[in-house]
Amino acid sequence: MSLFGGLMLERISRDSRHKRSHTGAKRAQYRKKRKFELGRQAANTKLGAKRIHEVRVRGGNKKFRAMRLEAGTYSWGSESISRSTRIVSVIYNASNNELVRTNTLVKGAIVQIDATPFRQWYENRYATVLGKKKRHLTAKVAARNATVETAVDDQFVSGRLYAIVTSRPGQSGRCDGYILEGKELEFYLRKIRSKK
Repeated sequence: MSLFGGLMLERISRDSRHKRSHTGAKRAQYRKKRKFELGRQAANTKLGAKRIHEVRVRGGNKKFRAMRLEAGTYSWGSESISRSTRIVSVIYNASNNELVRTNTLVKGAIVQIDATPFRQWYENRYATVLGKKKRHLTAKVAARNATVETAVDDQFVSGRLYAIVTSRPGQSGRCDGYILEGKELEFYLRKIRSKK
């Protein structure tokens, strides 16, 4: 415990000595806290103009604590490409609704990203416009030689794609991930609808 500005602050610790044993017995304290057991405050990375703090960690290494981020590199698995794009908003988080409300970026969060870089790449490569509402006959023809699944194609209409964050913004200072497709996209769309 340390006295700071008249307040008693509990130090964040990552040791397990303070926990009770599996039988429920309270463990004896045989030593004080150690430097290698320390934990730090959560980064709570928000959406906004890029701001990254450098943290010196054990062994003289560095961590990059992202306080705010506005873009990341996202890959499109079925097309085997990745593009840097703007993050629009946080849509769903399995662990905590509060993180959605406050637009907090963490690993595993479902975000909406700007579809423009992916649309431009697709149009250049295949000379096909994505996300255009087709008439009945053209839709039938397009369905025959479609390479993009309809759930993803529908998202191109709004200009935003659902993606998942796979990096840890508070540790690496990056917010990278991949576009949701197939069964995974279906699963998260169900979750998002049930939340609303």
